[in-house]
Amino acid sequence: MLPTLLKMTIKNLQIEYDAINSRNTFTNGDTINGRIILEVSKETNVRSLLFIAKGKARVCWSEHYGNNQTHVYWSNEKYYSVKHHMIRESRQDDNEVIGKGRHVFPFSFQIPDRKMPSSFHSTVGRIVHKLKVELKQSMKLTKKAKTHFMFVSKADMDTPGLMVPQHESKDKTLAFSSGNVSMDVYTKKMGYKLGETLYVTIKINNASSRTVKPKFELYEKKSFFAQGHRKVETHTILKEKADAVEAHSGKATVTKMITIPRELPLSILNCSILKLEYRIKVYLDIKCATDPKVKLPIVILPEDSSREPDEGQPLPPGGVGFEAFGNPNPQSWGTTSQVMSPPPPYEASTMYPSFPSDSRTAL
Repeated sequence: MLPTLLKMTIKNLQIEYDAINSRNTFTNGDTINGRIILEVSKETNVRSLLFIAKGKARVCWSEHYGNNQTHVYWSNEKYYSVKHHMIRESRQDDNEVIGKGRHVFPFSFQIPDRKMPSSFHSTVGRIVHKLKVELKQSMKLTKKAKTHFMFVSKADMDTPGLMVPQHESKDKTLAFSSGNVSMDVYTKKMGYKLGETLYVTIKINNASSRTVKPKFELYEKKSFFAQGHRKVETHTILKEKADAVEAHSGKATVTKMITIPRELPLSILNCSILKLEYRIKVYLDIKCATDPKVKLPIVILPEDSSREPDEGQPLPPGGVGFEAFGNPNPQSWGTTSQVMSPPPPYEASTMYPSFPSDSRTAL
């Protein structure tokens, strides 16, 4: 094992980036500053060194049918692919010579300023935003390194009904001439930020001979789409209950305050193969009867999405981190667009900007 290690010329290849906030998240239009670190044990020939930034979604699951048959459903959706040669591959056989030691290649990448879904991960589907580097040498396998960054999409304040009060009603006639129960459920709006309080008001009219118990459930609904099929998963986030409304008590109003947990993933409504939705379910628990229930949609927004639908939204702060490498104004590349529906073809979003062939700093 030791002789093999001694023969290795590429001691280290990695890619890293600088955080721009305490949560280490990025959003539409942000600039990611970082560096590729290449460390070699001796003078080394390199054909090319390529930086890649990608945003994409993928879903995959299997379904089992009779006679031991299994079918796999999958689908991909790509949002951007940006490439830049830190060392460009020559058309001839000439290679770039890298001296012994540690070499740093700074980069600056602007995330496309268009509608894209936030980072997400589950066993069935994922949405990833990542940075990669590929090192090519003659007669050797391509060496790769990558890192993911957490992308949080700006809130789409143009979502219909986002800030509009919601109302739904339900009537229930009980068996054996036990009377009638009705309820009207109200929320102030559909869109809520992490940590915000959701107020749910129920107006109950209990004209029955049974006691009813108002109950609340916040749950998530994950939907995955591929090849004309859909897979749905639901998960309860929290449950609450209120005081019972006695039989023949007539009209009563119940208000419940529910805090949106701060650790929840944001709603994903702008991906064609994966959706993450939330619902607040309100139901009346009645003995020996089917519970009447109402479901209202809830959209979870990022914490900084407080603007009104028609107001302007300031650009996020730029990145930092190049001063240590003697380049206070690093070159940047990226794509910008206001809308993306549907996503552009993968090939169309691949870019090869005109940059100097050698953009490294040796330490």
